[in-house]
Amino acid sequence: MLRRLASLGHQANEDREPMPDELQSPEPRGGGLAGVFRLAGGRLAKSPPPLPTIASQDRSDAVTHSNLVRGLSPEQIELFAQLKGGTLNERVVAANSLRYTLADFPLNPVLDIWDAAKDLIEPTKPTAARLAGWELLIKCVKYPSSTDLERLQYFQTLTATAHPDDFHLQLAALEDLTNHGRNVAGFYYEIFPLLSTWLQEWYKVVRTARRQVSRASNRAAKQKSLTTGEDKNFSQLFTFLKDVIKFNFKFATDKVVGDLLAILLRICMNTSVEEDLRSCINVIDALVTFGTIPNDKLKGCIQVLSSIHSLVPPLQKDAWHVLSNVCRSHHGQSTVRILLDVLRKLPAPLDPGKEKDAIREVRGALSVLKKLMSKSTEKGYPAVPLALLADGLANISRISHTKISIDSLKLINSLFEDARGNVSIVVTEEHWSPIFSVAAKCAEKEHRPPLPELDGSTDASCREDIESEDSIAYQLKTLIGRIEVMLAQRRPDFLQRDECMSFFTEVPHALPDSAATLVIAHFRENRSCFPAEVDWKKNLKIVLDGFYLDRNRRPLTRLQALEAITNVYDFLSLVQGLVEEEVIISLVKRILSGMREETDTLVLQQGVTFMVEVSETAGVDLFHNIMDSFRAVVAGDMARSPSSASTAAKSLSPQPPEQQTVYFANQSLSNVVTRGYIQVFIRSINKDPEKATQAFDALVRIARSNSCEVDARLTAMKMLFRLRADFRYQIYLTTRVENEGLAATLFRTEGALARRLAEEAAQPSRLPRSEQVGGRTTRGISFTQGQVGDRGLPPRLSQNSRHISHVGQRLWSVPDPDALPEPSPSSPSHLLLSHKVVGAETLASIEEGKTILNMDSWLEALLSLFHHGCDWEVYSFILVHLPAQLSNHGIFRGSINHIQELRRAFCEMIRMNSFQEPPLASGLRRPDVANCLFHSLIMITSYHHFFKNQRMDEDEIVRTFMHGITDKTAKTCIHAFSVCCHELPMAVSKCLVTILQRMSQVITQPLVAMHILEFLACLSRLPSLYSNFREDEYRIVFGICFRYLQYVREKKHSVRTSYMSEPSTPSVAAASHSHLDLAGQQHVNDDLPQYVYALAYHVITFWFLAVKMPDRPNYIGWIAKSLFTDVDGSANNEEQAQITLDFMQRTAFSDASDSAEDPLFREQYFGDIQRKRWIIGNSVVTIRQATAAGWAEITRRYPSGTSSFAIRVEFPPPVVYQPPEGSDPSIWEGRFQQGTTIFPSHLLMQLLAPMPQIHDATLRPILLPDDDAVDRAIRIFDRSSTVDGHKIGVIYIGEGQTKETEILANTIGGPDYLEFLKNLGALAKLKGATFNTQGLDRSSDIDGRYTYCWRDRVTEIVFHVITQMPTNLERDPRCDLKKRHIGNDHVSIVWNDSGLPFKFDMFPSQFNYVYIVITPNPRLSYVATRERAEGREEGNEYQSPFFMVQVMSQPGFPEISPAAEPKLVSLRALPGFVRLLAINASVFSHVWANREGGEHVSSWRNRLQEINRLRERYGPKALPTPSPPPSSLGGAVTGNLAVSQTENTRPISGVRDSFSSLRRSSVATFFTSGSADQALQSHRSSMLSTATTENTEMPNGAEALVESVDFSKWT
Repeated sequence: MLRRLASLGHQANEDREPMPDELQSPEPRGGGLAGVFRLAGGRLAKSPPPLPTIASQDRSDAVTHSNLVRGLSPEQIELFAQLKGGTLNERVVAANSLRYTLADFPLNPVLDIWDAAKDLIEPTKPTAARLAGWELLIKCVKYPSSTDLERLQYFQTLTATAHPDDFHLQLAALEDLTNHGRNVAGFYYEIFPLLSTWLQEWYKVVRTARRQVSRASNRAAKQKSLTTGEDKNFSQLFTFLKDVIKFNFKFATDKVVGDLLAILLRICMNTSVEEDLRSCINVIDALVTFGTIPNDKLKGCIQVLSSIHSLVPPLQKDAWHVLSNVCRSHHGQSTVRILLDVLRKLPAPLDPGKEKDAIREVRGALSVLKKLMSKSTEKGYPAVPLALLADGLANISRISHTKISIDSLKLINSLFEDARGNVSIVVTEEHWSPIFSVAAKCAEKEHRPPLPELDGSTDASCREDIESEDSIAYQLKTLIGRIEVMLAQRRPDFLQRDECMSFFTEVPHALPDSAATLVIAHFRENRSCFPAEVDWKKNLKIVLDGFYLDRNRRPLTRLQALEAITNVYDFLSLVQGLVEEEVIISLVKRILSGMREETDTLVLQQGVTFMVEVSETAGVDLFHNIMDSFRAVVAGDMARSPSSASTAAKSLSPQPPEQQTVYFANQSLSNVVTRGYIQVFIRSINKDPEKATQAFDALVRIARSNSCEVDARLTAMKMLFRLRADFRYQIYLTTRVENEGLAATLFRTEGALARRLAEEAAQPSRLPRSEQVGGRTTRGISFTQGQVGDRGLPPRLSQNSRHISHVGQRLWSVPDPDALPEPSPSSPSHLLLSHKVVGAETLASIEEGKTILNMDSWLEALLSLFHHGCDWEVYSFILVHLPAQLSNHGIFRGSINHIQELRRAFCEMIRMNSFQEPPLASGLRRPDVANCLFHSLIMITSYHHFFKNQRMDEDEIVRTFMHGITDKTAKTCIHAFSVCCHELPMAVSKCLVTILQRMSQVITQPLVAMHILEFLACLSRLPSLYSNFREDEYRIVFGICFRYLQYVREKKHSVRTSYMSEPSTPSVAAASHSHLDLAGQQHVNDDLPQYVYALAYHVITFWFLAVKMPDRPNYIGWIAKSLFTDVDGSANNEEQAQITLDFMQRTAFSDASDSAEDPLFREQYFGDIQRKRWIIGNSVVTIRQATAAGWAEITRRYPSGTSSFAIRVEFPPPVVYQPPEGSDPSIWEGRFQQGTTIFPSHLLMQLLAPMPQIHDATLRPILLPDDDAVDRAIRIFDRSSTVDGHKIGVIYIGEGQTKETEILANTIGGPDYLEFLKNLGALAKLKGATFNTQGLDRSSDIDGRYTYCWRDRVTEIVFHVITQMPTNLERDPRCDLKKRHIGNDHVSIVWNDSGLPFKFDMFPSQFNYVYIVITPNPRLSYVATRERAEGREEGNEYQSPFFMVQVMSQPGFPEISPAAEPKLVSLRALPGFVRLLAINASVFSHVWANREGGEHVSSWRNRLQEINRLRERYGPKALPTPSPPPSSLGGAVTGNLAVSQTENTRPISGVRDSFSSLRRSSVATFFTSGSADQALQSHRSSMLSTATTENTEMPNGAEALVESVDFSKWT
């Protein structure tokens, strides 16, 4: 039977071939216990198909006629007679009638009836006759008083050959005869052979019937359980057999039992019906329970039962029940021996004809042994020797069969975890190596398909979900898990730890990550991978191939494996000669082999880090292999689809445990390699320039390729844009990028982004940009969205654009402290240069192994990106970072041609508007991009000395900047012109008129006006640029100022109108001027508008001086009209206009400066001197008259200056009158003057002859009393300087200095610093100085003997130079004497030669608003600076260094300087450029310092206000009718004209605060205050002492005022 089980694979009704006649012949297909093996627990057929009728043998009927009818009734006798001699039908009727009364018959009639009726059951009789006969005989056998002989007769009759259809009746008769097996008297030894024969024959019948049913039935019937008579008969036969064995086994001989067992075992081997197997098991169980199994049949019985136990799960319990009984019997040890022999004696290789039976027997033995190992000997079970078991397992492990391996592992697992979860006592004290060896061999038979590529839905742990229990992998995992638990407990009595670890090393691919971690830790603890260990290479291979290169493992496990490999590599690298170099190289190459296909970023990151370390000492070939592997990773990443790339970036980098630090878990694979390239470059820059060059080239390729991942390109650019070179062209990486201001314009700083988000949140209803521009549906190129617009770059550019996974993400910001993967070297590389030095050093450089870095390739990459476009994240990164790198001349000294090409590209893109447009989501516009391009172009300007066509290139640069004036880039372009005026004066001079015309078009833009006016103020001090100006060109400059003034007045007028009509409603104009600059900072125009307004008047003043003196009178009338005429045609008489015209009056016909009083004009030399003072116009006139000598000194104090004149009047000698003769001389005494006596009033009357006839008392001179109050007022007036005085600190920071004290202690600087000072101002002696030294000591040289000063007609600067001040650290250890000056200077110039970034809080002070930081670029050593200075003295213009100039301001201080973004300026232009920056910054700082307390008043305005205060105090009080003609002295009559009736009738309470009380007002408030102040006479600066009424305003007031002040018409 078991042979047939080997082929069992289908249900019984699926058999296709006929069953052979002999039971010993196995069925060719289907059926058998082997089929049950294949079903592995499937359900067997419960019942056989219907059986055909079986023909029975003829039986002889010998009925003897004897006197057997005694005791019967007549009816019974008649029935008996019919039964005996009637026809067949009569006999049938008689038989049916007699069986009901047979129980009452005596013995003899029963026997007679039996004899008369026994022929009815013959097979030849009809069915009805047979049925009646069987029923009658069954009644007969129940007769209790039969003798043994009679019972034997019954038995022989009943067991004779019968019709097959009558077998159930035959079996039922036999059961009744034996009382269900209990009584076999008369046939004790015949029953077992009979039943064995029946069992054998009926199995054939049943099998044939089942096959016929299987062929005849349709496919649907196969699924139904068929219960037929044959199956019931066969089952009943097994039941009867079991009962017979149970009650009569003592009558069974060994031979009979053996034959019966043979039949049962054959049935088990051939049947495929579960019920057949169960019936056989029950019979065998009865034999074991009530008898015994013959020794010669024990083996077969055990093998069959164990096979059933293993292969038929539903019968496993039944089979084990029998086996357990056998094991606990005297056959127990024999059973164990049989099972072990099955394992130990299995031949290898197997006989092909017996392979199935052998496998079945082995699996059965393993299954039973597994069960036995879990049983205790105390309960009667036999012990299984572990040694023999291990030997048997080792023997069968040679067979390559998966099922055997699985069962072996199950058995081994049972040894390590019993029913209570403990290790079996059998193996506790034994060696486990033999068992582990078997498990390892079983693991080798596992079918391991190629490792799948993990995707977003697959994880390494998913294998656990798809493994079934009946698999080698599952059983191995179970075994390994149990061993892990034991290892984790770390019990001291656990002696098999090393054996467990040894087993783990045999099955590394089957180990879960937790077990792999244990192995790695064990190797590290015992240094098993180091050469001191015998199997170190094998162990290292396990860690490498089994753990690190297994990409199905979790990243953490692989990282631990790599760390172990790294430790080994480090050791081998340190111990030279311990192993062959090829071993180390092969180890590295093996790691590299897995890197090419790596898809996990964390593992790749550590692998790249390891390779970076290897590359430091790697040879040429190995280094090339490393670089090739890096390139392969990038190429593979580029080849992946966007979806897979994005999925890999997310799913393949699972979050590590909390204790593990991972900085870049979401990066792309290309980015990991890019960071590796950067590390190679950083580590090779000072060691191996060839390696650094290769890494640099790779980074350039990544940055250039539009197919590469965006994060990788950005990472490459973060390093490439940090490349710098010192004055020797030695390459280094800077940590300072200095681009936060520019980054803020693109919202790439946290502050700028926060402001943008706040603005968007405050305006949720704002339409998208495409809707705001009036329905425009097309845009330029937005590379982030992959669009191609109708303008900009050509459509072909989009072909290189690649959709990536970072669309819409903000991938970079400033500052970026983690831009580089590791710190860069602190010193420049002496091996890697950016430029080949021409001359004697060239040969030496080659000999020293120096290498030139090909910066041309980097510039070519940038040009390609600008021409072909790229992702917005990359494009914006270039825009922000390029200017800072261009400022370093040393890095691009050898790439001038590409710099020129870059310059041409920028100029073309700006002129053609062909640069890339930002995406919609960025919130940016095209001007924002252009603004960044202009910043780069500003830096390129500093290369103009190296251009081949210098003049043409310079002209094109200037024209490009001019192109941006009319756009939102105007501010940047104006700042650029501030630099160009110093660096490209000829080019600016050519285009200056056009530049000014463009500026005049945008002067009314609030964000631009201040910068234009500051530019004009600076330009006025550069006369070489406008030396060829004509009159109309000067008028352009004045026109710019007038246009701005008119713009402001228009705003005043509109605000005034709005204020008068709706005084309680805030002005819309105020809100309209709340602007934000590009960086999101509130603009200066909104904070202090009076600064910009006053700046316009200053520009007029400066440029009036710039006009040639003979031409100045030609402008006076036009300027006066523009200054004093309001937008509505009315008179406008502001203080600023008055002092401006006052200065023009003093300089229109002379460039002479102020003249002081003659110190020798004293009474001791000239006799009696009388003094009188008058207010005439806007001046105080003092006349000191020597009454006798004829000399007089006239001093006139104007708001803008003081003039003093000494005059002498020659009078003829007077006639000497004598008293008449005869008269009393005393009477005539005093009547005749004996000489010429002149009083001061006489001289005034002579000079102002027309004045007494003027009817307007307010226009007459106002005599000031000669008292102390007036004297004090004049002294105060004289202390107000006639120029704008500024104090500017100059600080020198030496090399490496960072502390305030050591910086202030400096007394000397470098050669460039000294040259800068020399051209910054003139050296002036302090002791005895007559000018305002701005706090420097003028008596004792406490602050030094000399300082630097600078002065023109309007401005005076005193520089507080700390290196000029003495240092005495013993008396003044903190340098407080210097700090008292520097700490109070609003503006300081810092010469930063420290090599470190300057920090604003380096000199703590609340008064330091602005630092103008000058940094050498590149920084030179002291010796190199001297050599270069000597070269400049020899006339080598290329020796002129460049310096980075940046204006740093206090937090909250507005951006007011062209150098708010760093500017690169040559030393030649540096002093003038910085001086102008300092002047503007100081002027604004004065305004800023007074923002809380009121308006800043200049010295000129202060002097005017002092004069007006004297006029108010001492002038006439009556209200005059003004008709202001010009004064004969030339003083402009600039008094107030009457205001309108509306202004006079307006309530005082409704007027806003005066102009002088303006505190950080908005523009609208400034306009309102200015308008309202015209109605308040007490707050005006006017020469009139009282306010006029509504009747005093003249229709032609403005014309009259202009006529009165236009002194050019009467001079």
